Amino acid sequence: MPENSWPENSFYNEADPLDELLLEWVDTPESPPLQPRSEGRRRKAFLALSLIWGSTIALHLVVGGIWLVYVLTLLMSVQTLRYWRVRPQALSTAETAAKLQPMVSLVVAAKDEEAVIGRLVKNLCCLDYPDYEVWIIDDNSSDRTPDILTELQQQYPQLKVLRRLPGAGGGKSGALNQVLPLTRGEIIGVFDADATVPQNLLQQVVNRFQVASIGAVQVRKAISNANINLLTQGQAAEMILDAYYQQQRVACGGMGELRGNGQFVRRQALERCGGWNEETITDDLDLSLKLHLHGWEIDVLMDPAVQEEGVTTLMALWHQRNRWSEGGYQSYLDYWQPLLRNRLGWQKSWDVFFWFLIKYAIPTATIPDLLMAVLRHRTPLLVPLTTLSFTISLVGMWRGIPQVKPMNIWQLFWQGLSGTLYMLHWLPVVSTTTLRMALRAKRLKWVKTVHRGT
Repeated sequence: MPENSWPENSFYNEADPLDELLLEWVDTPESPPLQPRSEGRRRKAFLALSLIWGSTIALHLVVGGIWLVYVLTLLMSVQTLRYWRVRPQALSTAETAAKLQPMVSLVVAAKDEEAVIGRLVKNLCCLDYPDYEVWIIDDNSSDRTPDILTELQQQYPQLKVLRRLPGAGGGKSGALNQVLPLTRGEIIGVFDADATVPQNLLQQVVNRFQVASIGAVQVRKAISNANINLLTQGQAAEMILDAYYQQQRVACGGMGELRGNGQFVRRQALERCGGWNEETITDDLDLSLKLHLHGWEIDVLMDPAVQEEGVTTLMALWHQRNRWSEGGYQSYLDYWQPLLRNRLGWQKSWDVFFWFLIKYAIPTATIPDLLMAVLRHRTPLLVPLTTLSFTISLVGMWRGIPQVKPMNIWQLFWQGLSGTLYMLHWLPVVSTTTLRMALRAKRLKWVKTVHRGT
C-alpha cells in the first residue's frame, strides 16, 4: 500500500486530514488506453453508496429478502472453498535452476526520511545479485536526508540520487515517473524508505518473471516491529492473511494485486500501462488493475518477505487504514466501465466482485442493516454474510500463518483468533470512508507515514 506517499507542498503525518481526487474513466481513440481524467468520483461514490444502502433496505422490506442473502452467501462460500482447496503452482526445477539475471533497477521515493534512509541504502547496496542499480528520489526533503545521501554516494558507486525541485507534482507516483526514464533495468523494483530487504530476494523475484505473462511480482510484506504492542502484532497477522489470499487468488485464476513496498514490475508492462497514475492516492492498486486490463498477470512471492514498520498508535492506524480503504475504493470507481464490460474475463471479474463485496459492500451495508433491524425489531439480515467474512479471515489466518512461522496448535488458534478480532477495525473504517467519499468533495493530497527507524 502507498504508505510512503506525501503532500505536494507541506509535511503531513498520520493525524492530518485524508483527501481524494475525483476521477472519470476515459477510453477513446484519441486518448492513451485506459486513461483516467479528473472528475466525477464523488458522483460515482454517491451512486454506489445509494445502491448499497437501497438494496440493503429493500431486502428488509420485500418478502423473502433473507433468501437472496442465503443465495449470495452460498455462491460466496463456493468461491471461498475454491480459495482454500487450490494449491499454488511452484516453479519447476528448470525454472529455478535457470538463473536468468536481467538488469534490475531498485527505486525508492523518499521525503524527510533521515531516520531510515541510511539503513535502507546500506541494505539495498549489499544484495546478492550481480546486475542491479539503486535509485533514491529525494523529493525536496527538508531534514538531513540530502546530506546523508551525499555521504552514502561516496561509499556506494551503484547508488544514484535524483533530487526533485520544490513544487514537483504527482507525489510518490510523480517521483517514480520522473526517475523511470533514467533507470536501465528490465525489471523495476519499488521499496518504501523503511524497508528491510533479504539479501537473496532479487534472484527469487527474477525467477518468477521467466513466465512471459507475468507483468509484476509482489513480495510478501512483514512487520519489522511486530513485538512492540498489540497493534503491530495485529498488523503482522494481517500481512500474512493478505499474502495468503493473494497467493490463493492467483492460483485460482483470480487477480493478484500490488502492495507498494516490495513490488517488482516488468518495464515493458509498466510502459504499456503509461507508468504510475499521478491522480490517485494508491498508486499500487491503480497499477494492479491497469496491468490486468492490459493482459498481464501479477504473481506473489511468499518467501522471503520484505519488512516494513507497522504504525504503533490507534490514531496512526485509523488514518493509515482510511487512506488504504479510500484508495482501494477509488480504484473500483475509476475502472468501473472496463470492469463491467468484462475486460478481465469472467474468472477474474468474479474474483474482483467477490473481494469488492467482502472489503467494501458488506461493511458499508452493515449500517443500514443495523438501522433497519432496530426499527423493525428483527435480527440483521446480513448475519450470514458477515459470519462468512469472519470465517474467511479466521481460516485464512490458520492456513497462512503456518506457511510463515511454525507454532503449536494452541498458539496458532489464539493468534488466528486475535488476528481476526483485530481485523474487525475494517468495519468502521470502510463504512465511514464510503460514506465520506460520497458526501464530501475533496482535492488530492499525498500523505506520508512517518518512519522512525524502529
